[in-house]
Amino acid sequence: MNKVLLFNPRSAVAKPRVPNSIMNIAASVEGMVDWVIVDGNREADPYKTIAAYLSTGEFRYVGFSVMPGPQLHQAVPLAKQIKEQFPSVTMIWGGYFATNQYKVVMESGYVDYVINGPGDHAFPNLIKALENNTPHELIKNLIYKSGNNIIKTTKEDLIEQDTLPSLPYDKLDSMYPMKKYLGKTYLGNKTLAYHSSIGCPFTCSFCAVVPIYEARWKAKSATTIYRDIKYIKDKWGADAIEFHDNNFFVSEKRAVEFSHLIKPEKMNWWGMARIDTMTKFSDESLALIREAGCKMIFFGAESGNDKILKQLDKGGTQSGEQIAAFAARLKKFDIIPEYSFVLGTPAPTPEEVMEQIDFDIQFIRRIKEINPKTEIVMYTYSPVPSEGSELYDQVLAAGFSFPKKLEDWIKPEWEKFDLRKNPLTPWLTSEMIDKIRNFETVLNGYYPTASDIRLNSLKRRLVQLVAGLRYKTNLYQYPYEIKLLQRLWKYRQPEIQGL
Repeated sequence: MNKVLLFNPRSAVAKPRVPNSIMNIAASVEGMVDWVIVDGNREADPYKTIAAYLSTGEFRYVGFSVMPGPQLHQAVPLAKQIKEQFPSVTMIWGGYFATNQYKVVMESGYVDYVINGPGDHAFPNLIKALENNTPHELIKNLIYKSGNNIIKTTKEDLIEQDTLPSLPYDKLDSMYPMKKYLGKTYLGNKTLAYHSSIGCPFTCSFCAVVPIYEARWKAKSATTIYRDIKYIKDKWGADAIEFHDNNFFVSEKRAVEFSHLIKPEKMNWWGMARIDTMTKFSDESLALIREAGCKMIFFGAESGNDKILKQLDKGGTQSGEQIAAFAARLKKFDIIPEYSFVLGTPAPTPEEVMEQIDFDIQFIRRIKEINPKTEIVMYTYSPVPSEGSELYDQVLAAGFSFPKKLEDWIKPEWEKFDLRKNPLTPWLTSEMIDKIRNFETVLNGYYPTASDIRLNSLKRRLVQLVAGLRYKTNLYQYPYEIKLLQRLWKYRQPEIQGL
């Protein structure tokens, strides 16, 4: 049987993380076909390594996992180069970008198939069909072209996660030593990236997860999570965990059970949650979660304005007052809430857009008064192709459109779109963008993120002193002196570079 090459495009500047998504695909074909992984985060010249494998003639299939943003900068040119030099290779893309922007991917001419969501069954079934020259039209979670038409097969129900094979950490270690995936972070000296669940049971219209999982969520059991982490701790020395789930804390029962199991290991950890879900957790559960090593939890606050929360179709019962009350509550448990805010949603008039921005700037200041340790992560609203949602209809009506060519996604302006910093939306003026970014600069100066481990106490005091007058007087324009210090010290923004 022909071999499979799996490529993880570069996403990290300094700290590569375990390539969990591509490892899932490797696990799905383990024992069926020989495979290798090429990690763009660990290769000085990934194409040289890819070409060396393909030149043997043993590899017919190349799989890319592609997230929006930085990964596109390697994924697009390398996929094109592979198809030009090795035209007989079958190119298969998966990941959030490939699924949400499948039309532009399939029209590129150098991607043959897209895995539409989870590929645990779709990928091996496709390889079997291509190897045996049998029909693939009935394979679920698949997108391909038939003539000039793009075909999407039916979606598969989410798989029970405990039934899936374990990730092949030992085989990855033989290609790229695992210890280099365990980087130093705010959480620990050897931090492991881990996925314990897929999907999310909510339908926020600004979220890229929704079109893929359609309000579905499946999770590994606490026992399975603990078994995997314990193995990596004992073998390679992991001492902290980043849970990259879209929503780790959906189940209080699972979170509590995991906390009981992990507590004796004395590992710090971080995960993502919803405020209106965790506000229902008991005090006993929150206390245990903290005692078990959870130092910080990321929450999608998005806005303190209930009208905006409704526009974003945040779902559940979240409100501005609940966001504020929960920040105060977590203060009692010494868990740092990391609140993300999305500014710059569409409105009928420019004045209303500016009013919304001003409202949330003041709300963020209020949150900081309630709990100064609250980490604030600021995004500018970037449209997501949630077809049928009211917000997406508003976006299209305002004149926004995505790039029509795959190569356009790697232009500088669209990289900023993917990072949710300057999304090129027609209702946002340069004045609005400047107001958001300048406030963010002053805020980050007066309240430097706790996750930047390179920022020592002296630097923190200095930048706080410089930013203090501006923050206290609401003077945000032209904060060049703060930007200079942040650039000089290479200040880390969690929304771009992680913990």
